[in-house]
Amino acid sequence: MSYEHILVPVDESPISYAALKHAEELALSNKSKVTVVSVLAVDPMFGVDFYQVAPSITEYVLAAEKNAQARLNDIKTTLNAHGVTDVTTKIVREVSPATGILNTLNEIDADLIVMGSHGRKGLKKFVLGSVAQEVLGESFVPVLIVKQ
Repeated sequence: MSYEHILVPVDESPISYAALKHAEELALSNKSKVTVVSVLAVDPMFGVDFYQVAPSITEYVLAAEKNAQARLNDIKTTLNAHGVTDVTTKIVREVSPATGILNTLNEIDADLIVMGSHGRKGLKKFVLGSVAQEVLGESFVPVLIVKQ
C-alpha cells in the first residue's frame, strides 16, 4: 500500500520524535507529502478575553506557541535535509489533542496518521486519557502507533 499524505502529530516527547522517524521513512519510500501538527493544550482560560487575563498567563501561552513553532520549523528543516521535500506544518489551538489531530486529518485529507503513544495504563490512563487510543478509535484512515 502506498500513502500519499502522512499526518504526524508531535509534542515535546521523545516518543513523538520516534514516530516522526517512522513517518520520515514511510514518506521517503512512498514519496509522500507530510503534515506535522502540534496541538497546544486546551487553555484553562478558554473563553476568557485573552488580553484581560494575568500577564503571566498571556506570556505562558505566547511562549508555548513560540516554542511549538520553533519545534515545527526544526522538524521541517530536518525532514527537508533528509529528502522529504513536501512538508507542511500546522499549530492547532483551543481543542484537545485528539480533536486537533482528527480535525487536521479532515482538513488535509491525509491517508495515514503516524503518532507516538506514551503507553499509559491503569489509573494514569484513566486520569490522563489516551490521545492515541481516541485517535485510533475515531480515525477513518490507518493509524500507525509507535510505542514507547
